[in-house]
Amino acid sequence: MKPLTIVVQFQARPGKEAELRKVLTALLAPTRKESGCMNYDLHLAPDDPAKFLFYENWASRAHHDAHFNSPHIQALLPRIDELCASFPQVTMWEQI
Repeated sequence: MKPLTIVVQFQARPGKEAELRKVLTALLAPTRKESGCMNYDLHLAPDDPAKFLFYENWASRAHHDAHFNSPHIQALLPRIDELCASFPQVTMWEQI
Protein backbone atom coordinates (compact mmCIF):
# COMPACT_ATOMS: atom_id res chain seq x y z
CA MET A 1 0.00 0.00 0.00
CA LYS A 2 1.23 3.44 -0.93
CA PRO A 3 0.63 6.56 1.14
CA LEU A 4 -1.88 8.94 -0.42
CA THR A 5 -1.80 12.74 -0.37
CA ILE A 6 -5.09 14.61 -0.77
CA VAL A 7 -5.48 18.31 -1.49
CA VAL A 8 -8.99 19.74 -1.11
CA GLN A 9 -9.79 23.37 -1.96
CA PHE A 10 -12.93 25.13 -0.72
CA GLN A 11 -14.35 28.48 -1.86
CA ALA A 12 -16.84 29.91 0.63
CA ARG A 13 -20.01 31.59 -0.56
CA PRO A 14 -19.96 35.35 0.10
CA GLY A 15 -20.89 35.94 3.72
CA LYS A 16 -20.29 32.28 4.68
CA GLU A 17 -16.52 32.54 5.26
CA ALA A 18 -16.66 32.43 9.08
CA GLU A 19 -19.21 29.61 9.15
CA LEU A 20 -17.24 27.49 6.67
CA ARG A 21 -14.07 28.10 8.67
CA LYS A 22 -15.82 26.93 11.85
CA VAL A 23 -17.19 23.80 10.16
CA LEU A 24 -13.84 22.89 8.59
CA THR A 25 -11.91 23.56 11.80
CA ALA A 26 -14.26 21.20 13.64
CA LEU A 27 -13.09 18.37 11.37
CA LEU A 28 -9.47 18.60 12.53
CA ALA A 29 -9.60 16.85 15.91
CA PRO A 30 -11.74 13.83 14.98
CA THR A 31 -9.93 13.30 11.69
CA ARG A 32 -6.48 13.42 13.25
CA LYS A 33 -7.55 10.54 15.52
CA GLU A 34 -8.56 8.31 12.59
CA SER A 35 -6.59 5.22 11.71
CA GLY A 36 -4.10 5.91 8.93
CA CYS A 37 -4.19 9.70 9.24
CA MET A 38 -0.59 10.89 8.93
CA ASN A 39 -1.49 14.58 8.86
CA TYR A 40 -4.61 16.64 8.27
CA ASP A 41 -3.89 20.35 8.01
CA LEU A 42 -6.24 23.22 7.21
CA HIS A 43 -4.92 26.34 5.47
CA LEU A 44 -6.39 29.75 4.66
CA ALA A 45 -5.31 31.78 1.60
CA PRO A 46 -3.43 34.83 2.90
CA ASP A 47 -5.02 37.06 0.26
CA ASP A 48 -8.58 35.67 0.33
CA PRO A 49 -10.47 34.76 3.53
CA ALA A 50 -12.96 32.74 1.47
CA LYS A 51 -10.40 30.16 0.25
CA PHE A 52 -9.53 27.14 2.38
CA LEU A 53 -7.32 24.16 1.67
CA PHE A 54 -6.89 20.82 3.39
CA TYR A 55 -3.52 19.11 2.94
CA GLU A 56 -3.89 15.50 4.03
CA ASN A 57 -1.64 12.45 4.07
CA TRP A 58 -3.07 8.99 4.59
CA ALA A 59 -1.29 5.66 5.05
CA SER A 60 -3.35 4.20 2.19
CA ARG A 61 -6.29 4.84 -0.08
CA ALA A 62 -8.35 2.50 2.10
CA HIS A 63 -7.70 4.74 5.11
CA HIS A 64 -8.83 7.79 3.15
CA ASP A 65 -11.93 5.95 1.95
CA ALA A 66 -12.80 5.19 5.58
CA HIS A 67 -12.27 8.87 6.41
CA PHE A 68 -14.59 9.95 3.61
CA ASN A 69 -17.28 7.67 5.03
CA SER A 70 -16.79 8.87 8.62
CA PRO A 71 -19.75 10.51 10.38
CA HIS A 72 -18.08 13.95 10.55
CA ILE A 73 -17.37 14.04 6.80
CA GLN A 74 -20.81 12.67 5.93
CA ALA A 75 -22.34 15.44 8.08
CA LEU A 76 -20.44 18.06 6.07
CA LEU A 77 -21.55 16.89 2.62
CA PRO A 78 -25.19 18.10 2.81
CA ARG A 79 -23.92 21.57 3.80
CA ILE A 80 -21.53 22.02 0.87
CA ASP A 81 -24.06 23.81 -1.33
CA GLU A 82 -25.06 26.13 1.52
CA LEU A 83 -21.48 27.06 2.49
CA CYS A 84 -19.46 26.78 -0.73
CA ALA A 85 -19.64 28.57 -4.07
CA SER A 86 -18.97 25.24 -5.81
CA PHE A 87 -18.14 21.67 -4.87
CA PRO A 88 -14.62 21.50 -3.36
CA GLN A 89 -11.82 20.66 -5.76
CA VAL A 90 -10.21 17.36 -4.72
CA THR A 91 -6.90 16.08 -6.09
CA MET A 92 -5.13 12.87 -5.08
CA TRP A 93 -1.39 12.26 -5.25
CA GLU A 94 0.92 9.29 -4.70
CA GLN A 95 4.51 9.86 -3.68
CA ILE A 96 7.11 8.72 -6.18
